[in-house]
Amino acid sequence: MKRSIFPLSSALAIVLSTGTTGLSAEVGPRPAYLISKMQPGPLKEKLEGCAGAPVGKTLFSIGHRGAPLQFPEHTAESYRAAQVMGAGIIECDVTFTKDKELVCRHAQDDLNTTTNILATGLAGQCTQGFEPAQGDTPASAECRTSDITLADFKTLNGKMDAANPSAATVEDYMNGTAQWRTDLYASTGTLLTHAESIELIKSLGAKFTPELKSPSVEMPFDGFTQDMYAQKLIDEYKAAGIPPEDVWPQSFNLNDVLYWIDNEPEFGKQAVFLEGRYALDGFDPSAPETLSPTMEDLKAAGVNYLAPPIWVLLTLEEGKIVPSAYAKAAKEAGLELISWSLERSGPLDSGGGWYYRTIADAIENDGQMYEVVDVLAQDVGIAGLFSDWPATTSYYASCMGLK
Repeated sequence: MKRSIFPLSSALAIVLSTGTTGLSAEVGPRPAYLISKMQPGPLKEKLEGCAGAPVGKTLFSIGHRGAPLQFPEHTAESYRAAQVMGAGIIECDVTFTKDKELVCRHAQDDLNTTTNILATGLAGQCTQGFEPAQGDTPASAECRTSDITLADFKTLNGKMDAANPSAATVEDYMNGTAQWRTDLYASTGTLLTHAESIELIKSLGAKFTPELKSPSVEMPFDGFTQDMYAQKLIDEYKAAGIPPEDVWPQSFNLNDVLYWIDNEPEFGKQAVFLEGRYALDGFDPSAPETLSPTMEDLKAAGVNYLAPPIWVLLTLEEGKIVPSAYAKAAKEAGLELISWSLERSGPLDSGGGWYYRTIADAIENDGQMYEVVDVLAQDVGIAGLFSDWPATTSYYASCMGLK
């Protein structure tokens, strides 16, 4: 796939307005900006040497919720932007509506921050309506996909995921986009069912990584069990004629992953166990032998893919970023690793925040983003990397010859 003659802004405009899929990958100025911030050395020279070379679609580059650094997440516009930037795999986080239809949202209870629901007549159906900030109590609301029907859901408009905790009005509450993101492309955010996301991503020539989200409602929900939920996700790929090898279904719930392995073994081969144990007291990536189940237990149960956040896979040795003991143990057990999420921390001039917590002492500027990607790719050996701006990862992967 060769580089398009269009600059990124023009290519995006054409794809977003027409749905055209024939354009080549475009990365825009951000990779060059990040490279310019790097310290001199072989990695910088290598990446500089790829300037102007073709950038192709790569499975290493995974569109995390599409391209939500600048587009409303889990919208048609965000998915198309991810494809323009070379993402070979695009994620739909899957939850369900009141009538048990599957839709793309990061969480079942995020409609108040990711859509315009509070400014519509559907606000009265929310689990908790808007409450303005009062003293030390922040503004709040909770609107679930399970509060409304699919027909209602399709009337909403996606927006950048944010809320203003100091808000006194609904309008202020909805206007909370972080400074380092943008509302420039947020005037339209076309919401999608899971089935619609399959058709769109297929038309874009990309592959699929749906995440079965933990319900906010108690299960079973009106007779809808967790196993039925997990099965319905797979059934929609089968109905669309998608080959199992093109799908990496994910869940933080190990029981979902084991369900797919046992009941849909062709899809289960690529089921991804999302590592959520980092939230448990005592979790220590330097002591993976303390985890339960162990890496060996996961592999023996049929799990082939494990996906922890970036910081779990990295540590510092004499100030140098290196693979963690967790990363080494996973690879020794024969597990493939996928990590998340690049470009989600904003500027890296203050240690990088949560995604870089184990290596914060070595992170001082945006140029080190490619140092992190290089260690993950070359030393840890990850199979793919989620990014909120896939152009960054696609450029690296193309430069290094990653497929």
